[in-house]
Amino acid sequence: MLTIAIPKGRMLKDTLKLLKKAGIHFDKNIESSRRLIHDSIDKKFRAFLIRPKDVPTYVENRGTDIGIVGAELLFEESVDVYELLDLGFGYCRVVVAEPESPKKSIKNKDYLRIATKYPNITEKFFSCKGIQFEIIKLYGSIELAPYAGIADIIVDLVSSGATLKANKLTEVETILTSTARLIVNRISFKINNLEIIDFIKKIKNILKIPLNTGDET
Repeated sequence: MLTIAIPKGRMLKDTLKLLKKAGIHFDKNIESSRRLIHDSIDKKFRAFLIRPKDVPTYVENRGTDIGIVGAELLFEESVDVYELLDLGFGYCRVVVAEPESPKKSIKNKDYLRIATKYPNITEKFFSCKGIQFEIIKLYGSIELAPYAGIADIIVDLVSSGATLKANKLTEVETILTSTARLIVNRISFKINNLEIIDFIKKIKNILKIPLNTGDET
């Protein structure tokens, strides 16, 4: 039985839809259930519903064999896993944003306080800017930080940008774009190679990605 870390939240529906197309079916109430562990109908797969940020950690430590996670979290966490496929859904961006009417444009500041839940991505990006900065790590309601006076700007994940607009923030720059990625534990890939390769082939067939000899290694 292969184990899969499935992200709760915005990518859950698309993930389950992809698995269903691959012939992996779970109970109809999987999206609404409070249970975090679900076996597929054919008992060949076990799904762990996990907070997105924790998916890379579960896969890296072989809590699960396979995981589906946003690319931005792979950049942030720098985990030691195989990143095998870009699944194409869950598109979003990590952006720099500032208040629509800032007291002073960030272009004219030599020291910035930056609120974010992506400290590693933020540090790598601003380290190349030649300005001093301080990172304020938050876990939610990032958009409030400039108006509460604890940050000048924010670095956050957006899809449509509607949340930024609703909170009178404007995008300044895009740091990176992100889509859902299929990741695999390195040990699991060796021990369960045939099962994982078969799973990958099914996903590639759905996504119309050509098969190649690299799939067999």
